[in-house]
Amino acid sequence: MDDTKGKIRTFFSRFFRTSELKDADDIFALGFVNSLFAMQLVTWLEKEFLFTINDEDLDIQNFNSIEAISGLAQSAGASR
Repeated sequence: MDDTKGKIRTFFSRFFRTSELKDADDIFALGFVNSLFAMQLVTWLEKEFLFTINDEDLDIQNFNSIEAISGLAQSAGASR
């Protein structure tokens, strides 16, 4: 598991069980996410990975799995 996915998984583990969560599992479809958690996730991502999430990045597809979130963080980091 790469470091970015590991950090995301650790963040998730503060809110729900992640031991059986696979990187591609849809956290919205599985019922792990509510609007408050989504805002906490965005705030945490910006602080943890030192980038700003722009309006065009606020697409559910960027946040629905560990894999998607990791891709967003890595692409944002590459564009800095």
